[in-house]
Amino acid sequence: MTIIDAQIHVWSPDVSTRPWPPGRTRHAHGPALGAEQVLRVMDDAGVARAVLVPPSWPGDDNTDALAAARAWPDRFAVMGRFDPKAPGAEAQLAKWRDQPGMLGVRLTFHLPLWAAWLTDGSLDWFWAAAERASLPLMIFVPGQASAVGPIAARHPRLRLVLDHLARRGELKDDEAFGDLDEVLALARHPNVAMKVSALPCYSSEPYPFPKLTKHIRRVWEAFGPRRMLWGTDYSRLPVPYRDAVRHVREGLDFLSKDDREWIMGRACAEWVGWRLP
Repeated sequence: MTIIDAQIHVWSPDVSTRPWPPGRTRHAHGPALGAEQVLRVMDDAGVARAVLVPPSWPGDDNTDALAAARAWPDRFAVMGRFDPKAPGAEAQLAKWRDQPGMLGVRLTFHLPLWAAWLTDGSLDWFWAAAERASLPLMIFVPGQASAVGPIAARHPRLRLVLDHLARRGELKDDEAFGDLDEVLALARHPNVAMKVSALPCYSSEPYPFPKLTKHIRRVWEAFGPRRMLWGTDYSRLPVPYRDAVRHVREGLDFLSKDDREWIMGRACAEWVGWRLP
């Protein structure tokens, strides 16, 4: 089994030579996290690869993730941040994968700055352009999963992966999954997949996080293992990285061996176009 973590952040500290945008510090998971540290925990847990997803707090800066992908191309690839409102954005998107290590785009809609973009039509050009370019997208839409359905329907060849099952970060256990039906309704769109990531963050219990099982099973029943991408969001994990790995690799007794292989690596490789050996 080739295990791929579908979401890990790496970033440099907020310094005068590379300052973060105003107001972003409070969202950060820590002052910095480097690729070498990430590789150590991956190696310890038997994780072969990770998709580096640059975080929001340093701004739309993919420098650290791309540098890691160039240094360790067999271990890291990038779903980069992109500003669809920037001057020349459409031309930039057309050349997006010319950057070594870059596989696609990740957009976040969890802050007021971006939340309205899902429904106000301002990104209509972007969805269409990404579809034409066959660019996979990872999108973080906490509490807004229902807004994704119309986009998926209008652009059936656009690959959309919803980060963290579109969960809000502050809730736990059953409360965290109160609107899961909105997520499950997206299973009718074959171009939508779920990133079953950061799962321990939504549990008040230690490993094996038993209160999560029924919710994960519902996602598995709706989407199937080929549309489930396991990941940790390592920098905010409240448990050891090993526990997040074994939760899916060894736990969740409703999963078959084949299911685990898809969820823990093959699905990610296929959805973002990162060929397995």
